[in-house]
This record gives sequence, C-alpha cells and structure tokens, in this order.
Amino acid sequence: MTVPLDRKICIAPMLDWTDRHQRRFMRSITKHAVLYTEMITTGAIIHGGEERHLQYNQEEHPVAIQLGGSDPKDLAHCAKVCEDYGYDEINLNVGCPSDRVQNGRFGACLMAEPELVAECMDAMARVVDIPVTVKTRIGIDDMDSYEHLYRFVDTVKQAGVETFIIHARKAWLSGLSPKENREVPPLRYDVAYQVKKDFPELEVILNGGVTTLDQAEEHMKHLDGAMIGREAYHNPYFLADVDNRFYGQKYDVPSRIAVAEDFSNYVQKQLDNDVYLGHMTRHILGLFYAQPKGKLWRRHLSENAYKKGAGLEVIEEALELFR
Repeated sequence: MTVPLDRKICIAPMLDWTDRHQRRFMRSITKHAVLYTEMITTGAIIHGGEERHLQYNQEEHPVAIQLGGSDPKDLAHCAKVCEDYGYDEINLNVGCPSDRVQNGRFGACLMAEPELVAECMDAMARVVDIPVTVKTRIGIDDMDSYEHLYRFVDTVKQAGVETFIIHARKAWLSGLSPKENREVPPLRYDVAYQVKKDFPELEVILNGGVTTLDQAEEHMKHLDGAMIGREAYHNPYFLADVDNRFYGQKYDVPSRIAVAEDFSNYVQKQLDNDVYLGHMTRHILGLFYAQPKGKLWRRHLSENAYKKGAGLEVIEEALELFR
C-alpha cells in the first residue's frame, strides 16, 4: 500500500523509541503525519533477519524507513527489500553522531563525503519506485560553513534526491555524546531557510526544537514541513489536532481516553501473539503529560506493566483515574 506522502508533519526516527508499537500508538492520535522507523542498519537487515527488523502494522501508513549505511550495493539491496515490504519512503541517515555509527562509516560523518552519499542515493533510486530522501545536519566539526552545506545538498541533489530533512544543528563527532549533540550545538533555523531559498525546487523539512504546532506552522512560512522528535514522544497528545490543522480534515479531536482505548485494542491483539505488555506501555507514559493525575498514570503503568502475567487490565485500571 504505497500512498502519496505529504510531509507537512513528520515524526522523527528515534533510536530505541520509534518501534512498531510506538508508531501504531501515533496512529491513534494522527492518521496523516508521516511516521519514520528508528534507524536500521544495512547489516542488521542483511545479517539479522528481515522480518525481525522490518515488520510493521498496516495502520502505520504513511510510514518511512530510515536506513544506516554507506555501501551503495548494500543500501540498494536493502532499499529494494524495504520497498517489497511496503514502506512508503527510504530515508538515509546522514545525521547521527554516535561513535558506533561513525565506526560503521555512516551517519553524520557522511557529510564529509557528499559524492559517496550521492552514489548511495543513486544506487537506491535505481532499484525502487518509492522516494529516497536524506536526513542530515547543517554541518560537522569544523566543516560547518554554509558553503560546505550548499555543496553537500547540491551534490546529493544531482543524484535525483528531491527531499532533504535538515536537523538545524551541526554535530560534533567527538567530544559530545549523542544526547549532547541534540542539545548543545545551537539551532540555526536561518541555515535551513537559506537552503530552501537557494534550492526552491527541493522539498526541505525542518527538524530540531519544534515543540508546538504553532512553531511548526511558523516554520512552514519558510519551509515545506516540520519533523518533530522528542516532544512527540514525551508529550504525544499535543499532536491531536495535526490532521485538522495541517491536512484539511474536519473531525472531532479524540480525547486522551479515546486515544488510550483505541491503542488498547491494538495492545490486546499483540498480547494474544505473546508480545510483552511493557514493550507497548512504555510508549504511552506521556499520554497524560502535564495533566492532573498524569504522574499517577505513569506510575501505575511503570509499576505494573512489567509484572509476570500482566495484561490489558493494567491500562484499564490506569484509565479509571480519569473516568
């Protein structure tokens, strides 16, 4: 099921967070925002089992998969596999700064090799009919001038890439942890705006620091869309009006309780297939963020979802706090 992608609002790939359960939970809140998998390396797909890494729920569409790698042949192979699984987009990670990623010669360090990135993108585009896109930083280490970024975008664009997701921070490949790289380098929205001015034919999506729909709308005066990361995970319900506000829908916004009940239907099906309850409830701890009794909700789920034999009653008991 390949659907047209409208990337006005995207939910960012987040390692160890945006698994198939989290993405299905997002679909209880928004039907139209584009969801991204956590980064999956080509090695994991080739050597670790396709089904284990690529399975997802049909309700997740539109859903994009983010790949990590730098070998054009391996990326082409994995892109074709992912298309066959039904993913709607292939995204290449050129933004992650962790040591493990650098040691594998992919992630943000690839910003130093635009020709290789272009070769990788071309190899994937030749074997799939779905979009291939790039998620990048605005610079790395001392290669942080706009001239470097311009050359990177211009080189990769020539491989046929039409969509760039730009995390508007540079990355330090040494000296900062991945967490610090998400917070310490200053956000430079002006740099992302300039890319769109210089390449108006490209779709440019902003990532970094977007925590409200008002902010997303403000960025869209300059760019084509906004990708939201940590706020979408820790405070997911703020996305409840996305479909009406950005996708022209006209339906009643579901209540937090309605969102939990919808996700509970999914949880029960997964429990019937022996999926561990805690693997799913960890993603809904923020549903009642900043609400009265929100801490009690989190505590009840955290203390009970991991008990032996725990089932759907754990969520139902927590919901009684709000009824």
